[in-house]
This record gives sequence, C-alpha cells and structure tokens, in this order.
Amino acid sequence: MSPSQPTAGRVAMVSEHASPLAELGGPDAGGQNVYVARLAAQLARRGHEVVVYTRRDDPGLPERVTTAEGVKVVHVPAGPAAPIPKDELLPYMPEFGTWLAREWSTDPPDVVHAHFWMSGMAALAGARELGVPVVQTYHALGTVKKRHQGAADTSPPQRVAIEKAVGRECSGIIATCRDEVAELVAMGLPPGRVSVVPCGVDPELFAPVAGARRRPASAPRRLLSVGRLVPRKGFDRAIRALAGVPDAELIVAGGPEAALLGAEPEAERLRAVAEECGVADRVTLLGGVGPARMPRLMSEADLVLSLPRYEPFGIVPVEAMACCAPVVATAVGGQLDTVVDDLTGVHVAPEAPDGGHDRDLVDTVNRLLDDPERLARYGAAGRRRVLARYTWDRVADGVSRVYGAVSCVPSLSGVVR
Repeated sequence: MSPSQPTAGRVAMVSEHASPLAELGGPDAGGQNVYVARLAAQLARRGHEVVVYTRRDDPGLPERVTTAEGVKVVHVPAGPAAPIPKDELLPYMPEFGTWLAREWSTDPPDVVHAHFWMSGMAALAGARELGVPVVQTYHALGTVKKRHQGAADTSPPQRVAIEKAVGRECSGIIATCRDEVAELVAMGLPPGRVSVVPCGVDPELFAPVAGARRRPASAPRRLLSVGRLVPRKGFDRAIRALAGVPDAELIVAGGPEAALLGAEPEAERLRAVAEECGVADRVTLLGGVGPARMPRLMSEADLVLSLPRYEPFGIVPVEAMACCAPVVATAVGGQLDTVVDDLTGVHVAPEAPDGGHDRDLVDTVNRLLDDPERLARYGAAGRRRVLARYTWDRVADGVSRVYGAVSCVPSLSGVVR
C-alpha cells in the first residue's frame, strides 16, 4: 500500500452467540451467523482488518482462527466453555465486556459493530473507556418478540430495557428494514441515528438452475417453504392452504437432518396438521438442507411460500428471488421491503382469519399457479431486484457508510486498495 493510499480500517465485530464459523441449523445458528460471516468476509476483501469476537462454547476451540478470507475469529472466554441457549447468556456479558476492554486497551479498533442486543452490551463495556465508536445491529427486537410470543418468550426480563440503553449509548444503529426503524422509534430511540441496510445474499450461489422446473405434465405443481422448524414460521398455514390447492405438493425444508425429524416436536405437529387436513400424501418434510442444495430446490419450485407470523428481516424470500422463484410472503418485517407486491410476488396477511378459513392465501396460490407467464415475470423481476439491492457488496457499501460516519478513519466508508 503506497503512502498516498488510505490506511485500512480496523473493524471489530462482536457476535456473542452467533459465530461465523458455526454450522447452521441449530436452535441459535441461523441468519445472524451468515450475516456476520459474509459481511466480515466482504469487508476483509476490501482491505480492512476484521476481527470477530464470539463466545467460546467448546473447550477444544482455539483462541484465534483466521478464515480463508482473512477474517480473524476470536473465541472469548465468558461463562462455561459449553453450548448455552442464547437467552441464558446475559449473566456472562459483563465478563465478555471486561475481556474486550483488556483486549482493546493496547490495540483498539477504529470501530466496533455489535450484533444482537447482548453483544451491544458487551461491546459498549469494552469500548466505553477508549472512546471507540460502537455501531449496533439488533437482528431481532425484544419488543417484537414479546408482542408475538407472549408468555412463550424466553428472553430475559431485562432485554427491552437493555436494548433501549444500548441504542441510546451507541454511535449509530443499523436496521435491516423500514419496519424495524418504526419499532426503534417506538422504543424512544432517535430516528436520525438509524440507518437502513438490509441483509444480503450471494447471487452466484443463489442463482436459477437451468431446466430445474421441467417436470412431466402429470407431475404436481410444487410449493416450497423454507426455514427453522418453529411455529412462528407458518408452515402449518401452508399445509392447511394446500387442502384448497389441487394438483400441488408442498416441500418443507428446515430443521434437523431428515434422519432426526422423528424426534423433532414441530415436525410431529406439522405431520399431524397434514393428516388432519387430508394432505399428508402431498406434504414432504425434507429436514435441513445445506446452502449448496438450496438453489436447485428453489429453482424447482413453482412458488415459494414465506409465511412467518413475524420476521425481523427474512432472508428466504431474497434467496428465492435470486433463484428466479416467485414468492408469496406475509406482509411483515423485512418482507415488506424485499418482496414487492405484484412485481416480485404477492403479499398476504400475516395471519389466517379467525376460524382458519384462509381463502385469501388459497385464492392467491391458485391464481398464481394458473398463470405461468405471471410467475415467470415475477421470478425475473425478483432476480433483478436482488442484483440491484441485496448482494453482499451492496450490504458492505451501506455498512461502510455508517462506519465512516461515526469513525475518524476515512477509508472505512470506502474500499482500501
């Protein structure tokens, strides 16, 4: 690097429960892990020094690992070196923050990016005395979770208060969609300090597979739903709607590997719903599907149903659109931004009407399946939208602008060469 070129930025990411090295599919391993891993790699490719701090949850883990992209991952000793559900990690955050403060005292980063509310708590504790700016991404908000889950919410009771405190103290907040901005403002946080930067997808991996939809004329039309096997994802709604969609099958991808589905309570519940609705012979639970298989699965689908009751962002519609798959999505959270009604898919209400007579969803699916030209048009528009807005390069652009706004290092808002 010549003297005239800007110095690379030094970015610390704190992701207390979601390691970028984790295998996906576990109860606390999902979109946040992918987001941290992909964003960190993209920033490293731009020439920045990126270190991700995550909690050590296995005694056999090395203290520091460097990924193929050059991202350093540090396993912080905070609490037992064993898997702990994320909702039980709060007591170990002071220890996490104290460790960060020691780590950064002699070699501070230029900016800290905290992922999830407890990470924000630890990051601020580590950066406070050093005057290092902290940017916060919540990934999910306690107010939203409590509203939708009620008594089933296992979050610590202090969560919402801590989220507000973190939002007031940090230098900037990155929301992943406009709906989240409204939630943050309702919490009392200043809108002027909130920037919207969506999550991203790799359009080279998630791309249409040529000929994937070619099936015999007698084959049923294929609906696909993807996500963790938890009630809020709305797979039961998709199954109930299938009863009103003749000559169609529903594939559900998510959860543990297929061999372990028999011990999965949600899988058993979904099978019972399918039996009750008389569609058990048309519903297939695949179990977990890795990223390498997902593009073909999405490309084979005539229609992807993304029907969560609530969703902070929701990467499934973006992945589907990248594969030219049209989407029916509930009008919630990030899906209000990613899926454009009557352009890349169709929005439906977040819940079936009282009594479960989901005529809107059934009619929407039937209408679309009977209009292959519209499906093709939606699919092509979805791919264009992803390339314009949801690549990791675009995400890194948006995040870098926020870093540059809160940091004194000019290169953090651009590319280092």
